Amino acid sequence: MTDATATTRPDPEPPDPTRPPIPHAAAPPEVAPLEDRAAGALVGAAVGDALGAPVEGLTPEQIVARHGGRVEGIVGPLHQDRPTASPHSPRPKGHGHPTDDTLMTHALVRVYETVRDHLDAYAVADRLVPDLIGTPRWIPEPEAEAPPLQRIFLAEKWIVARLHYGHADPREAGVGNTVTCGAATYMTPVGVVNAGHPDRAYAEALDVAGAHQSSYGREAAGAFAAAVAAAFLPDATPASVVEHALRLAKDGTRAAIEAVRDVAAAGTDHASALVPLRAAVAPFDTVGPDYREPSLGARRPSRLHAVEELPVALGLLLAADGDYRATVLGAVNYGRGCAAIATMAGALAGALGGAAAVPAEWSAEVARAGRLDLHAPAAALAAVAREVFARDQGRRLRHEQAFTTLAARVAMTEASGR
Repeated sequence: MTDATATTRPDPEPPDPTRPPIPHAAAPPEVAPLEDRAAGALVGAAVGDALGAPVEGLTPEQIVARHGGRVEGIVGPLHQDRPTASPHSPRPKGHGHPTDDTLMTHALVRVYETVRDHLDAYAVADRLVPDLIGTPRWIPEPEAEAPPLQRIFLAEKWIVARLHYGHADPREAGVGNTVTCGAATYMTPVGVVNAGHPDRAYAEALDVAGAHQSSYGREAAGAFAAAVAAAFLPDATPASVVEHALRLAKDGTRAAIEAVRDVAAAGTDHASALVPLRAAVAPFDTVGPDYREPSLGARRPSRLHAVEELPVALGLLLAADGDYRATVLGAVNYGRGCAAIATMAGALAGALGGAAAVPAEWSAEVARAGRLDLHAPAAALAAVAREVFARDQGRRLRHEQAFTTLAARVAMTEASGR
């Protein structure tokens, strides 16, 4: 494992010019790459979420037994009995319904639309929490309007309990929550707003996620946002995306990403990578072999461990060489926390390939089933990203001018003393 005191790694080497780039389906000429990739990321995340949800918690073997083979698209729910399917989800997951991962992602987009600048933990307290509590939205699974708070999972309800009722410092509110991938699953917007700047995405996501998670759950949020931002670079490849995440990740998260990278780089395809990827990430995963029966030590803070979902998503991106369909189907058929894995994998593959990389038959059905406009949040977020970039340019210019003045005065003082 990498020494915890190691410094941040330098930027990855430029991609090999002899290696063919990720094939981008041609976007309409009036659509800029920023808007195209933003759509790919956000639509790709929602579609991955919807495809993975109905088999979440199963093993790959159980998925094959249930569906007579690997899942190849949108499937129905695991349980048909609505009232008793789950105490947290009134309608069984399936039929293209996205989950709370997508609801939280779109809620964060709305916060960006309001603030129109970089976010921090206070934006979660001041903007995201009121949205979750006070504004009814269409909730796909029960097919009813309700405040998103009624649908989000317990680890996400923590945000409301700690910030709205507990009045905790937003920067520390995530401390004490169960350590999960929950914060990471809705960090795609942070990567989009910081498109092409992984370091800034990493720092911003850590700040935002501090209101929700601690330890390696918070670290996964930062590393994932960095990977999304890296996928927007003009010369991005699956390997460069993973290397940027690895460069910034710390402790057990870095070690877990290294382990899956080495397995995925061995030439396995997305289907045959499932067992090796699980074996590679298992030493860092606290949940254990039975996903539905975690041990007493599961999901506790640690510098040695990592959430399983992010490293596996990155490994599948490598194994599938960035192809959206193969990456997401690999995530779905991995089972366990596959809705979150497919959400993150779908965002990364979509950002690399653009909007047309996401199969239209999937995105159209998810939009219909969830009563969601999957493209509007992406367009809105790309507009915010342009505004934030302009703000950043102004801030950098003011800093340069101030520093130039300071440095010039030092030089004049030194010259006068000679």
